[in-house]
Amino acid sequence: MKSATEVFRPLQADDPVEAGGYRLAARLGAGGMGRVYLSHTRGGRPVAIKVVRPELADDPDFRRRFRREMEAARRVRGAYTAELIDGDADGTPPWLATLYVPGPSLSEAVARRGPLPVPAVLWLMAGVAEALQAIHGVGVVHRDLKPGNVLLAADGPRVIDFGISLASGVSSHTATGAAVGTPSFMAPEQASAGEVTPATDIFALGQTAAFAALGRPLYGDGPGVSVLYRIVHSDPDLSLLPEQLRPLIARCLAAEPAERVTAKEVVEWCRRHLGGDLDAGVGPAVWREVKGPDPEIPPPVPEPTPVAPVAMPTPVLTPGAMPASPGVPAPVLPSAPAPLPPSAPWPRPHAPSGRADEPAEERRARRRRTALVATGAVAAAALLLTGVTLLVGDALDRLADRGAKGPSSASSHPTGATGSTASPGPTASTASQGSTGTEGTAGGTGVPAAPSAGPSASPRPVGYPGRFLDEKNSLGIRKPVDRKDRSGDLRLECDRTGCELKSDSSSVILMYGEPGTGLDECRLMATASKSHSLPLAAVSAGSEICVRHPSGDIALLVVQVKATAMPGRLPAFMTVDLTVWPNATERGATAGR
Repeated sequence: MKSATEVFRPLQADDPVEAGGYRLAARLGAGGMGRVYLSHTRGGRPVAIKVVRPELADDPDFRRRFRREMEAARRVRGAYTAELIDGDADGTPPWLATLYVPGPSLSEAVARRGPLPVPAVLWLMAGVAEALQAIHGVGVVHRDLKPGNVLLAADGPRVIDFGISLASGVSSHTATGAAVGTPSFMAPEQASAGEVTPATDIFALGQTAAFAALGRPLYGDGPGVSVLYRIVHSDPDLSLLPEQLRPLIARCLAAEPAERVTAKEVVEWCRRHLGGDLDAGVGPAVWREVKGPDPEIPPPVPEPTPVAPVAMPTPVLTPGAMPASPGVPAPVLPSAPAPLPPSAPWPRPHAPSGRADEPAEERRARRRRTALVATGAVAAAALLLTGVTLLVGDALDRLADRGAKGPSSASSHPTGATGSTASPGPTASTASQGSTGTEGTAGGTGVPAAPSAGPSASPRPVGYPGRFLDEKNSLGIRKPVDRKDRSGDLRLECDRTGCELKSDSSSVILMYGEPGTGLDECRLMATASKSHSLPLAAVSAGSEICVRHPSGDIALLVVQVKATAMPGRLPAFMTVDLTVWPNATERGATAGR
């Protein structure tokens, strides 16, 4: 079992602090479509928030698919599914929220403790089959059922991730014609891009159960295209499975979809063979042993406390408070009037002539109006005096700065030449700090220069999801991206020893470590790389490749499908999600200006 620090990783600088009003508490993971975070509902219930990559969100086709898949997932309700409770396909970026399941995935549990005992496998199959009944009951096919998408909760398994689930009536092809799913757990019809039905998920259930019982994929490891070839053209070897499980798993893995067992029949078969264990309540004990203890979930992130604005005192400048610059005489400002002695009465405004018999009430009202007018005039005069003081002080500071620079100031050398004979002093070095002559000014005139759009400005990423690359076409980093010839920046080239991703001018590098590479990492590694080719033997689905174009563009390729293991015998191809940051390096930013 992973520790709490491994499951709940702290938010990084490039992570959002909220999504759709949900305050994010920790990062749970990342993948090709986006990142997953821990959050909580208003009532404190933990939820998993999936936030889509911004570059994918910019693609209208992706948003339409995401909206359709989210609407289909909303209809799924079941005891063994992680329900979709919220989401926004039109958000910036799009996001969705599902109930958080506190427990390891089946793949993590097997990696930690090895193959599961037969009763645990039967409980697993019954729970997943019941989840498939709920999913298929609303016309949805999961299409990517695998050990990583089955979580082991305290009361049974939970099926998650409907990110690529589609309504049954929708074509199983992607925009590029490539099959969708994980190669080791695909059905034959799915591997060959055929019709996908609920029976496709039953085949994946048989493979998932075999993985739980054996501790490894039933069709073996290796390149995805080799595994798919074995799935399509060979029968599985069930001899290593426990004898009690072979009949049921064999019916799940029938080559013909019509011959496979149904989800309802799987539930009934498992309940029948659990027998007395079912009535004795063995299930909870089995799961406690398999899943291990749950890590402590971080508490909800408190809402930010509104901070009341603090009233700042208005500065009052007096003649003695202005600092004097060396060599420049202090300005002579008008002195403030001396205060009246305490015994002197406040001077009364001169009252205009009036009738001698004017009532006392009218005289008092007229005096109040006159006093208000006088007070306003005094305030306006004070504001005017303050503004004049600031302008005079600013002008004197500039004069002092120019006087301290001497003959090598910016006015004498507007190009900022370093060969000038500047007199020593704290400001002398500023004459050689830029092409404008005075640091932070334009042409040494004292006018602040506009900030330049240098490499520190973050360029806007552009996403191109689902790009197809084979030995006949190519991809361009600059538009057009899809090339039907070999003139693009990136090509797939294969021989008998393997395949490479090659470029004539762009540097290419494979990223290692956790997924979710951003611009800064890509720019650093791709700029340091001098290689124009990348062998694809170590590349698999989910791998991330960074590219630096001579123009200064930085690109990230996230591999979705790679079929390059048998060049010459089977067509080699890749599908990738491409993200491009235009003019993302210093050279590119300069060229862009």
